[in-house]
This record gives sequence, C-alpha cells and structure tokens, in this order.
Amino acid sequence: MAQDGNSGKELAAEDSSAHIAAPGASVGTAVVSNDAVKNPGLPPHRKRVTDLDPKKEKRAERTVYTLFYLSIVGSVWAVAAYMAFPINPADPMSVRLNNLFIGLGIALALLALGIGAVHWGKALMADHETIDERHPVRGTDETRAKAVEIFDTANKESGFGRRTLVRNTLIGALIAFPLPAVALFRGLAPEGEGTEPVALLKQTMWEKGKRLTRDPDGAPIKAADVTYGSAFHVIPEGLSEMSHSDGMLDEKAKAIVLLMRLQPDQLKEREDRKTWSYDGIVAYSKVCTHVGCPVALYEQRTHHLLCPCHQSQFDVTNHCAVIFGPAARPLPQLPITVDDEGYLVAQSDFTEPVGPSFWERH
Repeated sequence: MAQDGNSGKELAAEDSSAHIAAPGASVGTAVVSNDAVKNPGLPPHRKRVTDLDPKKEKRAERTVYTLFYLSIVGSVWAVAAYMAFPINPADPMSVRLNNLFIGLGIALALLALGIGAVHWGKALMADHETIDERHPVRGTDETRAKAVEIFDTANKESGFGRRTLVRNTLIGALIAFPLPAVALFRGLAPEGEGTEPVALLKQTMWEKGKRLTRDPDGAPIKAADVTYGSAFHVIPEGLSEMSHSDGMLDEKAKAIVLLMRLQPDQLKEREDRKTWSYDGIVAYSKVCTHVGCPVALYEQRTHHLLCPCHQSQFDVTNHCAVIFGPAARPLPQLPITVDDEGYLVAQSDFTEPVGPSFWERH
C-alpha cells in the first residue's frame, strides 16, 4: 500500500480493468480526444457606417478629395516657399526659414496624400474577403479573361472610375508632389551671368608661374622634396591665405591636385604632353571625373589612383586613364615645371574642365 506524501493516507491500487479504451485508440494511449476542433471560419462580416449610411459615404468621399486637394496645396506651397524665402549665405536665419517653410509644404503634401489614400481604402473601397488561387504556369485564355474581369470588378468596387473627383484629385496630388523636388534640384545649378558650369570648371586658380604648395599649410614644394612613391596633396600658391568669404572653398574644390613621382621610363607620355611632367613628377586633378569625389588613395606599386566613393581607378603611368569604375574620362593633368629656385610651378591652367564629366557636355 502506498501513502499520500501530503495527507499520509494510504492509496489503494487502481484497477486497470476500470479503464475502457476509446474506440480506435491504440494500446498505450494516455489521453484520447473524442471530438476534433472545429474550424471556426471567418467572423461574420460587419458593415461599415459608410456601407449603411449614404450620407456618411458621401462625407468620406469629400474627406478623401479634400485631403488630396491639401496635398496639392502643400506641393505648391513648397515651391512658392523656395522662391519666397531664398537662402542668403550671409544670413543664417534665411537658411532656417527656407528649410522650415519648404519642409512644412513637403510634409503637408506627403501626409495628406498618404492619409487620403488610406482613408479611401478603409472607408470607400469594397470591404469583403476573397480567395485568389494562383497557378505556377500561364493561365488559359478563360483565366486571363477572368483576370481582366477581376480588374474591371476592382475598378467598380473601388469607385476609381466612378468617383471622378476623388480620382482626379489623386492624380493631381501625385503630379504636384514631385514639383518641390524639381525646384530644389534646379537650385543646385549656378545662376547669373558667367556661371555656366563648363566655364566655371574650366578656369581655376592655376596659371603660368604659380607655385605648387602643400595642402593645407601652403608651403612651396621643391622638385627635390618629391621622392619616388610619394604623393603630395597640392593647392595653388595663395589659396591658403584666402578667407571663406572670398570663396576659398569653391576655389580649392576646383584646384586641388595630387603630385606624384615615378621613374621617368615608367611614364607612357604622348608626344604633345612630354613637357607636362618634370623628371618623372606628374600632377593630376584630385577631383574624380565621375561625380566629383576626392581621388585621394595612391597605390605605390601599381601606380594607380583610387576614388573611395565609387571605386574608379586611374593609371598614373598612362595619363590617369580610367582602368576601372564608372568614371567616364581620365583625370585632367596640370602641366608643371620648375622655376629658377627649384620650386615646382604650373605651366598653365588645366586644359580641360575638371570634375564630373557631365559638366563638359554642351
């Protein structure tokens, strides 16, 4: 006889014959369920207030196209704010006002467009569950005709073809929404006389006799200082003394140069450019001809320049020709020589525009 550990009472052995096996149960089954779980199915469809009340349906429709109208207003507002609150470099407050009002317009355009589309789907479009069986192969002509019928049914249920005001305001909002982006990107281009991109990038601070100096301290560089395998980051003489208000950064962005020295016999120079280098020393624009990133990585063994942004590579031994990546043309070469004191100087400005190649297209 066993005892209960809690109460101390003796427990009688249970008669195994008292158990009656359930029909179909195998020997040793501990728990047998007599009834399977029934499929509950989908809950009963509950109609929306817009399905029950035509007035509320009309009110929802007015709400949707009003939101689309607001989206159009927001897009136009952003474009108007871009013109009404221009950025003045000398006035930091103009930057805040420009960002504030343009941002409010774009936010209103996007928010009203999104809320209107969601409200249209929730309040006005057909609200019932369907099953669409998909097949791994092309359907029959009957199936394809059925698909067309489904699209036609969806058009009728959504009211896209019937609710012309909702549809037209949605189309108008979608057309108006990209307009602020067009206006903002247009502002990236230079404006005014003498600001044509090709002319701007074709003229830099380099000129005949101007010394090559180190970036950023402006120390002049002698040819004897440039060792084999070294790379110097170079700016024109006088640039380091310019102030930001005088456009120092703009000039530096166009005039920065990389200076390297190779064995003279390693250079594959064209006849018309053999005088552009000095005793194996060559100078090339540091501005990548893809999108203008700084080409600042020099591989000494391969004599390749690498742009870290999009992996364009240029061969220094062959006039910085493109050997890999998306850059469209070689880096512009700066013709150099030495003056009477042995300092490296420019023979002239670059003979072609620096920077991204698309600026060169007329």
